Amino acid sequence: MARSGCWFPSLLVFFLAASPALPEPRGNLSLPPNTSAVLDHIYSGRRDLALPEIRQFQQRAPEDPLGYLLEAETEWWGIWCSSAEYKYGMTMARHHNRAPADQHYLDLTVKAYNLAEAGLRQHNSAEMRLYAAMADALTARLYGLRGENRATARVGVRARENFLAALALDPSLADADTGLGLYNYYVDTLSTLARLLRFFMGIPGGSKEEGIRQLQRGMREGQLSGPLARFYLALNLHNYDQRYEEALQVISPLVEKYPDNPIFQLARGDLYAKLGRKQLAEASYRAASAGVSKVPEADCRAKLGYLVQESLSALQRP
Repeated sequence: MARSGCWFPSLLVFFLAASPALPEPRGNLSLPPNTSAVLDHIYSGRRDLALPEIRQFQQRAPEDPLGYLLEAETEWWGIWCSSAEYKYGMTMARHHNRAPADQHYLDLTVKAYNLAEAGLRQHNSAEMRLYAAMADALTARLYGLRGENRATARVGVRARENFLAALALDPSLADADTGLGLYNYYVDTLSTLARLLRFFMGIPGGSKEEGIRQLQRGMREGQLSGPLARFYLALNLHNYDQRYEEALQVISPLVEKYPDNPIFQLARGDLYAKLGRKQLAEASYRAASAGVSKVPEADCRAKLGYLVQESLSALQRP
């Protein structure tokens, strides 16, 4: 079985399919006014539009971890693109070889973590606990994709502790549920050998169904992580559980909101293909192809174009 490139080694979800609109996030994070616009640029695949706004925020608030977390999230999708492959009837990032660009990503996560820790030394706040956890979760994503399991486990467990602490201080922080949901889901999908190693390493266990519930809340209410929770929930329902119809219901609102993002179009096309809906699969793949031209990075455009062709070719096979 294929394995997901998320932030822990190697998500029954029914959403309102009749309405493609995503719910409005709610919570108590004090976010800059343009945060939603920045997130929309990120999840539209427009790093070129997101980064100037992120850098302005970093200049205005250099001690706020959020600016560096947003930049790391932007960089993550470039890493995902470079690591993606079409295999087992789906496009996803499965493995990433160490690359020089990784260091900038890790520098951003370390800076965000250190700033959050500095804030916590002044005041134990839910917001800084969340940001410290998010920094570790972003770090663990890359370690997991690189197959560095011990390092992934170390920062993943520390992220879990801070997500739990954030929720204890403020139960409204649904973004913490996104992080916990990913942790719980992935820990519960580990192989027998990995479970044994988890026991000896003292890594806390997790429940897949609890992870799904937490990811559902993150999708509905997360101020920062709603699209991320939705994407990985759909991907994992597809990859680990073969719950294709449910995964389709999860991914579709994301595609409707960000139709120019080829990654999301490819994910929906793969699900249509698994469900035998070849015409709809082809339409999604061709929509992905149309979106490729809007991707600003030449290497990512080339990679996504290749993945589209691989997906279309697989669709024509008997």
